[in-house]
Amino acid sequence: MSQACLPPRATARLQLHAGFTFGHAAEQVDYYAALGVSHLYLSPIFSARPGSTHGYDVTDFRAINPELGGEAGFYRFAERAREHSLGLVLDIVPNHMAASADHNPWWRDVLARGEQSAYAHHFDIDWHSSDPDLHGRVLLPILGKPYWEALCGGELTLRIDARAGQPVVCYGEHALPLADETFDPATAASLPARLDGHDAAGRARLHALLEQQHYRLAWWATAADELNWRRFFEISELVGMRVEQLSVFEAIHGLVLQLFREGWIDGVRVDHVDGLADPAAYCKRLRAHLTALAPDRPPARAIACPWLVIEKILAERETLRADWLVDGTTGYDFMNEVACVLHDGAGTAALTALWQEMSGDTRHVQAQVESARSRMLSHHLVTEYEGACRRLHACARSEPASRDLTLASLRRALAALLAPLQVYRTYFSERVPTREDKAALQHAADAARARLAATDLPALARLLSWLADPAGDSMALREARTRVQQLMPPLAAKATEDTVFYRYGRLLSRNEVGSNPATLAVPPEDFHARMAQRAQAWPNAMLATATHDHKRGEDARMRLAVLSELPEAWAEAVRLWEMRCRPLLARLPCGPDGADRLMLYQTLAGAWPAGLEPGHAQGVSAFLARMQAWQLKSIREAKRHGSWTSPDIAYEQGCAAFLDALGADTSAGGVLGQIARFARSIAVPGAINSLTQTLVQLTAPGVPDRYQGTEGWDLSLVDPDNRRPVDFEALRAQLADTSGWPEWLANWHDGRLKLQLIRSVLAARRVNARLFAAGDYCPIALVGPLAVHALAFGRRHGQEQALVVGTRLAARLSERDRPMLAPAQWRDTALQVAHRLNSRWVEVLTNRPLVAREGRLALAEVLEMLPVALLLRTA
Repeated sequence: MSQACLPPRATARLQLHAGFTFGHAAEQVDYYAALGVSHLYLSPIFSARPGSTHGYDVTDFRAINPELGGEAGFYRFAERAREHSLGLVLDIVPNHMAASADHNPWWRDVLARGEQSAYAHHFDIDWHSSDPDLHGRVLLPILGKPYWEALCGGELTLRIDARAGQPVVCYGEHALPLADETFDPATAASLPARLDGHDAAGRARLHALLEQQHYRLAWWATAADELNWRRFFEISELVGMRVEQLSVFEAIHGLVLQLFREGWIDGVRVDHVDGLADPAAYCKRLRAHLTALAPDRPPARAIACPWLVIEKILAERETLRADWLVDGTTGYDFMNEVACVLHDGAGTAALTALWQEMSGDTRHVQAQVESARSRMLSHHLVTEYEGACRRLHACARSEPASRDLTLASLRRALAALLAPLQVYRTYFSERVPTREDKAALQHAADAARARLAATDLPALARLLSWLADPAGDSMALREARTRVQQLMPPLAAKATEDTVFYRYGRLLSRNEVGSNPATLAVPPEDFHARMAQRAQAWPNAMLATATHDHKRGEDARMRLAVLSELPEAWAEAVRLWEMRCRPLLARLPCGPDGADRLMLYQTLAGAWPAGLEPGHAQGVSAFLARMQAWQLKSIREAKRHGSWTSPDIAYEQGCAAFLDALGADTSAGGVLGQIARFARSIAVPGAINSLTQTLVQLTAPGVPDRYQGTEGWDLSLVDPDNRRPVDFEALRAQLADTSGWPEWLANWHDGRLKLQLIRSVLAARRVNARLFAAGDYCPIALVGPLAVHALAFGRRHGQEQALVVGTRLAARLSERDRPMLAPAQWRDTALQVAHRLNSRWVEVLTNRPLVAREGRLALAEVLEMLPVALLLRTA
């Protein structure tokens, strides 16, 4: 691997929006350069809906978002990054755009011209819907009430657009175009200043005009059942793209590839690759374009080889397909792996018992996932599910051998097959099916047969043959297979991450994107096996521990992981709080049920800010405001007591009142004070977990990504909490601090300890780039009485060697006020470096020389000053 082709050394994710533009990002370039990353990894930069806080609602792939500073702002920022030897990586969104007539020119043209638009097939629209009212039309579910009510109420009006001089239909902030053939411009002069449905004549005229358009205005609630275009998950403001078509691919990626060719960016992160019709073909095409352009890049600006990572959720035993030609995933799989090894499996039974006691729910997680999947198909993803079923039924009718399969039987068979599917999606296409796809489908099919009636088994058998045997496919069958597989990712995400993760609360640190809550922990040997595989197959994949989509901040998860070590103490504390809350609950007309209370207690304890005293009124108030926002989102996502579209206001108000009542008593003996005290009791071992997690992320095989602001303690909650403004001035001051490890350790609450660990390890990565980018991974054996309480591995490249050591499962061993184990605690526990060999090392964090005698390094020496260590061999 040549120096020019090394992958990014480390990235830092920045969330750009109107409040944090290219100009603001440019001001932090020197900070990130000093921190030690090699690349800034940007959220989408292309034109998006005005006010977008995330950039995924793209309105124009051909322009850089003016709210971020536009093209000029981007180039100034990119120049400044290059001046500090920082490259750029872009997050791109090929799956969808904003369905906005006001801001998306492609979408507006489709609404004006229908299937005759040059962009009609850029979007994933079913122009030949089985609904005759939508044949050749687009359903536009933007109305806040049923169509006729909105029309009769005068909410729909016909006006002349002053800028374009063309008539438009106005509804709220929307201005919708009219088809040229339905409105004679010559009559525009006779148009009243305002034509609406307040009177019968105006109503009839406007309704007749609307009926002639290439779209049908509809109540928002119709979207789930009747939408005739693919959307992103349940979001009817985002329309799917047909990027599998070469012309669409080129239109979407033109500017991205231009920026790459010019040397301004070094790679891309592809959002939601599983939403595409053929992810494998897409990734290969994008890789081919990047590779073809690489030789033309200016050497002075191109500081890394083309890097391509994809947002892909992998199941526990699923592997990324090597033939996709990507560098790896964006790191949710690593986030899960490093978290698992820092939990204690011994706590499983006690935590499960507490959950069942509080919730009254004894079901396994998988049963809850399958139940949630069934609900999603019947209530939320109806249009996607029914569309797939109708296509399957049409295929059945086209063959004499299957024409007796009814639409209803195919619905039941498909629902039964999708409910137990344990991967995000399968990838059957015209190519030879893979062993992984066959195995995933077979597992789901076995479960489906057990739940289906005998009369539905032929439908299941035919469905399996259509999915898994692509030989001789018709175009209709290929389309049906694609629709079934494109349904899988939103079903998986919405049922698990956005439903079960808010319903099942045994231990919330395991309810994270890319994780399986059923698996509480894994032993170190399993972790080592995964890392060794990663070094062999995916050495350039991204390593994440925090993202813009995480459910809990990386350090909140590590604090909650301590509960797996202390399940009895946790259960005792919860039962005490429950006893004290009984009078409060009795006074409330409605309050949180046991499941929601246990999840609330965990969230309070996990996110309680370091150093916050219960009596600090302002601080507690700000914290509880964040908790109220989390609680409301949790209730609606769980869909047990209402949902976003049909909220249970009484229950939500009762839960808010319960949290308010907890906050009203700030005495040390109040429940909130007790929760704060418990949070403090697990904060030290939680911080040890965090430091180990951070060190492992920065040294394991792959490219570590630091999410903005998480250089300090990250106790954030799910978005929008995890996208709050970053206090860069405070981080700058901490980075510049030279007090030293004893001071940082003694004052660990302020976050300097974690930030200085990141800076130090990234500095070592810079000096030893090949070792960490291309080095082998070697598990290091631990011997002695506390061997289970450490995690160690080596990296080797040629003569270069590193040892990485972290403390784990320290809840019963750590010092009370510092995230450390006293050196004497380790006794004669040691690292088994090499058999009967002496070797010399330097611990690079503290700059201490160490000697391994007869192949052993004593942990009492290695971890004398910090709970983690990074050693480089010197002789």
